[in-house]
Order: sequence, then C-alpha cells, then structure tokens
Amino acid sequence: MDLIKIRIGGVPEHFNLPIHLAKEQNAFSKRGIDLEWTDFGGGTGAMTKALRENEVDVCILLTEGMIADIIKGNPAKIISEYVLTPLTWGVHTGVNNGLSDYRDIYDKNYAISRFGSGSHLMAIVDAESKGYRLNKDQFHVIKDIDGALPSLETNETDVFYWEKYTTKPYVDAGKLRKLGEYRTPWPCFVIAARDEILEKYPDYIIRLLRVIHDSCDRFMDNRDAPAITSSRYGLELKDAERWYNSTEWAIHGWVSDKMVENVIYHLKTAEIIAEDSEIPELIWKRN
Repeated sequence: MDLIKIRIGGVPEHFNLPIHLAKEQNAFSKRGIDLEWTDFGGGTGAMTKALRENEVDVCILLTEGMIADIIKGNPAKIISEYVLTPLTWGVHTGVNNGLSDYRDIYDKNYAISRFGSGSHLMAIVDAESKGYRLNKDQFHVIKDIDGALPSLETNETDVFYWEKYTTKPYVDAGKLRKLGEYRTPWPCFVIAARDEILEKYPDYIIRLLRVIHDSCDRFMDNRDAPAITSSRYGLELKDAERWYNSTEWAIHGWVSDKMVENVIYHLKTAEIIAEDSEIPELIWKRN
C-alpha cells in the first residue's frame, strides 16, 4: 500500500499521548497514512504560524488560538474537537517574586510564549472576566517554558500561564510558584488542518481522524493510562491519575457551533479580534 504523508504537530505534553500510542502501534500506516509528528514547545502561536507557512498539515492546538487565527486569515479549518474538557491553567510566578496573591497580578508583567498563543490569550480573557484590561507592553515573549523559567527567576516577568500538570514538576522542584488556577470556559483542544490538505486528501483526513478518535476511545478505557502517562511525562502518579480522571477526549468529529460562538464572544470582548470582524467558515464541512 502506498502511504500518504501527513505532517502533524502538537505540544510535547501528555494530552497527545493517544496519538503517539496509535503511531507506535502502526495504526496510521495501516490506514495508508505516513504520519510525521513535530513537537511545538512554543504552543499554539507556533503552530498557527507553522500552518500558515506550510510547515505542517494538521495541528492539535488550543481552541481559542485556532479560531482567532482563522478569523485573522489563516487558510485552515477546524476538523474536530480533541479534548472536550476545559484546560486548567496554572497561574505562576517566580520563587523569589514578592507577588503572593492571584488578585494582584493584573498590573504585572506577563511571560508569554508568543502573541496569539494560549499563554497570551488566556491571560487577557482571565483579566477581562474579572474587570481588568491588560496592555500590550505588559507582555514579554519568552517562547516556551524554558524561556519562562529564567525570566521569572530574575523578575523580568511576574506572571506565567501554563497548563498546570505540565508545570507541576517545576513547582514541586521549587523552580516555580503557583498563585492560582484558571479554567478555560470551553473545550480546550481542537484538531485543525490547512485548506490545501483538506482539498487534496479529504478521504485520508477522515482516516486520520478515525485513528485518532479510536485511540482516544481506547485510552479512556485503559486502566494503565495514568501509569503510562506518569512514566513518559515525569508526573507523579497521583497527579497523572487526577489529570486522567478529569479529562475527556473526543471520539467523533462533531464540532459544536455554540462552542465556537462562545469563543468568538470572548475573543471580541477581550479585543483579541475586532468587534466587526468578518467571520469566515471555521469548521470543515464534509462532502
């Protein structure tokens, strides 16, 4: 069987373990897909850029970041929801920072992976939900968590939003201090693909989704999943168990129109997109 190469990217975090397991079990190649995976430590902002620049075909990325970037002209569509539960962001500061109360963060300097990333967008949405407006000069681009650590340590920045289980080993090791948590008010991850790949290989994209959904279904029914996650991602077993038992993955390609409307409302309220923005087709419609 001739294989069709599909380039896919995602964060190097535990949420994507079902896809890695499927690849290791040759589930994609059995469906005629040569899957090439790329880690994006820079998160959603790095992936929307990679989709625009034809460096990847498909990405698993934050819902709000993908919707905002499609509205801003990214030639891509959401092809499925991926993680249905909200993402819990840890709100962090440096261990030597005098900041001690989550309520005091909104006039501070923020470390973000890049403008348009989840660490940027969620800081704005969180502040907006509490009646504050952040200014652009409060944000400092640090690329990823490896850039955040020295920035926070030297007090160049004061606040850093990142998925709480990913950062917990750093908190446990005394490299970060967590001030609080913020839950995304919508399902956290979607799968998106470039328009070009959708037009060229629609049948293979459907096969890709079937493999991912089947693997997610098996993962949610796997009693060993927390132990596997703990071993691979350096999480304490109790943290892996807590994360696993509070996370649900999609097992079908349906995307909620109401969910998309909710995200657009928040993006407009936070002035991440303009109030009069023209909303293009965001969701892939199967023929």
